[in-house]
Amino acid sequence: MQFTVRIAGPSDEQFAEAICQEIFISAKERHTGIARRTPEYIIEKIRAGKAVIALDEDGQFAGFSYIESWGGKSYVANSGLIVAHKYRGQGLARRIKEQTFVLSRRLFPDAKIFSITTGGAVMRLNYEFGFRPVPFGELTSDPEFWKGCEGCRNFVILENNDYQRCICTGLLYDPNDRIEIKTPEL
Repeated sequence: MQFTVRIAGPSDEQFAEAICQEIFISAKERHTGIARRTPEYIIEKIRAGKAVIALDEDGQFAGFSYIESWGGKSYVANSGLIVAHKYRGQGLARRIKEQTFVLSRRLFPDAKIFSITTGGAVMRLNYEFGFRPVPFGELTSDPEFWKGCEGCRNFVILENNDYQRCICTGLLYDPNDRIEIKTPEL
């Protein structure tokens, strides 16, 4: 199947409810803590040019992700990566993640990019893009970001640990943190 993966635009606002529903169903099925979002929130990201959408060849919603800046634009979160059930296993998440990463770097070239997740597939994708696991203390300290976790079933764990630990893994891409590994001569 062919997919179009691009920055979401006004015509994609019609998919906001389906995106929210897919996020909710996935969290429930996986028993993980994906924070709930409202259609209004998704529409806000689309209107701001901070969302990536995937559509199938018939123009139907197939996947989505969005970005949000924090801490005076020194941090950018890649969030809400979701692929509709019937399109999973076709490499679509990788294409969405790639475009979300490119969008983050284009809009915020000097920002540290982060993601928090419990999903192994998302962790693997992030590693491929140069993210590394970090303690939550290395992520944004902006309290507005952490308010977004309130819709997660595991929020009480985060709250009880003073926003320093949870079930999620924090992953960070720092554009200034390029480690060069030299291969020893054998």
